[in-house]
Amino acid sequence: MSIPLQGYPRSAAVSPRLQVIESTGSTNADLLKAAAASPEQWPHLSVMLTTDQRAGRGRLDRTWTAPPGTGLAVSVLVRVPDLPVPARGWIPLIAGAAMTRAVLDQLRGTGHRAGLKWPNDVLLDGGKVSGILAEVVPGHPEAVVIGVGVNTRMARADLPVETATSFLAVGLEVDEDRLLADYLVALDAQLSALAAAQGDAAAAGVLGEIETLCTTIGSEVVVSLPDGTQLHGRAERIDREGRLVVLAGEVETAVSAGDVVHVR
Repeated sequence: MSIPLQGYPRSAAVSPRLQVIESTGSTNADLLKAAAASPEQWPHLSVMLTTDQRAGRGRLDRTWTAPPGTGLAVSVLVRVPDLPVPARGWIPLIAGAAMTRAVLDQLRGTGHRAGLKWPNDVLLDGGKVSGILAEVVPGHPEAVVIGVGVNTRMARADLPVETATSFLAVGLEVDEDRLLADYLVALDAQLSALAAAQGDAAAAGVLGEIETLCTTIGSEVVVSLPDGTQLHGRAERIDREGRLVVLAGEVETAVSAGDVVHVR
């Protein structure tokens, strides 16, 4: 069920279509279905959002629920016809960097800190405050829905895991409208830069932006790989394909997918 647009004037000024949903299972599922059925009605940077998502999804098919009103679930449709297909793997990383920037803007003068954990988790004072999932619209390979969940007013007792946090849990209020507007502006700017550079993330400044924000680089990490093995080492850098390069002993391994834990 949709409700009248309210409380998001800054975001509505950035997005050509912003739909607020009172409650839903998954904003990503809703937007994927809507964009596939009526692509002309959902232009670039269209948004669906709710503060009551009942069946949120993350990477590796993980699901979660949160008490209504304690989190912001946002799905954004991006259309990237000018972005070479091999470079579209940068989209989730760009989204993570864009949300990190938006969170940092909320923290100015507070003494709190935020950073990006590769590939696209946003950390607030070391705890995960936001996660991202990007999915291609069925039948429309140039259209991608980026879902982002932000723990806004979740009490510490309601956090799903010990490694999670929220703005409320660290004693902060969040301006959801400004957070979303800042995220959309940064997301669009980085995608446009990448397209203008014909997919070269280094030339576009995208790689540099992500490395600047990424607290994984320089950390000792344990990476759980898709095949069930673990890689222990030091995260050295992000390569030109967006992979995390981990040094274990004298061997460098480029990781394209995996769960990262910062050891220190």
